[in-house]
Amino acid sequence: MDAQQFQNNILCYSDKLYRMALSILRDENMSRDAYQELMTRLWEKRKQLEKLENPRAFLLTSMRNLCIDLLRKERESEEVSPNSEYIAPNPHQLAEQSDSVSFICKMIDSLPEMQRTIVRMRDVEDLDISEIAEVMQITENAVMVTLSRGRKKLREIIIAHQQNERKVYGKYR
Repeated sequence: MDAQQFQNNILCYSDKLYRMALSILRDENMSRDAYQELMTRLWEKRKQLEKLENPRAFLLTSMRNLCIDLLRKERESEEVSPNSEYIAPNPHQLAEQSDSVSFICKMIDSLPEMQRTIVRMRDVEDLDISEIAEVMQITENAVMVTLSRGRKKLREIIIAHQQNERKVYGKYR
């Protein structure tokens, strides 16, 4: 595969790959590094890429696996206190979020990892169920169940936020 073929067949997925990295890593610098690392690896193995039947699925799977590896390495290097807990933002902090897209993204980020990844792939990246199943290496049924549970959890989070907002700010309206 020459440079032109690489650009036509691999680099055309740059935006999707970067967005996937960002959705998994949730850090712009790490996502750029992951993207660059993947492109370097792919360039080094470009001869083997010519044989791919589904380059999109291969690239997305490769990015997902690389991001998971990076997260594992990061977790291993951090010392986590066994008593540390996630503290949900209070209603005042949530009410300050004026941008609904930002709010929804933050709520998606609060989902468990598998739900978060699948919801983002389906609802943000607009991938088909079959593509998600291939990338995540799970069945289509498992994708649909996880997607359903993730969306249900999102609804619950949003409803709880709205109820808290009404309680706190309702008397001022």
